[in-house]
Amino acid sequence: MMKRPNTKIMALAISSVLSLISPALAETISKPKDQPAMTKIQMIVGGDVLFATLEDTTAGQDFAAMLPLDLTLSDYHGIEKVADLPRKLDTSGAPASYKPETGDITLYAPWGNLAIFYKPFQASRGLVRLGEFDGPIDALIQDGSIRVRIEPVD
Repeated sequence: MMKRPNTKIMALAISSVLSLISPALAETISKPKDQPAMTKIQMIVGGDVLFATLEDTTAGQDFAAMLPLDLTLSDYHGIEKVADLPRKLDTSGAPASYKPETGDITLYAPWGNLAIFYKPFQASRGLVRLGEFDGPIDALIQDGSIRVRIEPVD
């Protein structure tokens, strides 16, 4: 009688082979069903495009539903860039506070504004994490206000 192959090992082997053919297809096959879906976005800053990933939370999904957005980001205390959003986001289920790191995309719920941190900061009550940039954010680190367009990635 033949022993039945281990399905986890088979799936890993198939995923490895497919990754040589199509990385996107391999990710789809190997991604666990219970892993939350993330929303990919891009922020266009002048001639630069910065990619980010929004979390699969109520606030992250509500922010994604607003896109595309054209905003003016202003510097706030040399730590973050902020902009008013067109409406408040649904923050139900969000923790009471959050400690932001460099590259975090957040909402400061009491004021209803977007806050993008380019330096880490202390835990702050009312700060809700929406997501994070996938790479460097150098294009955002400039004096004064900057115009940006935030849109979903197809």
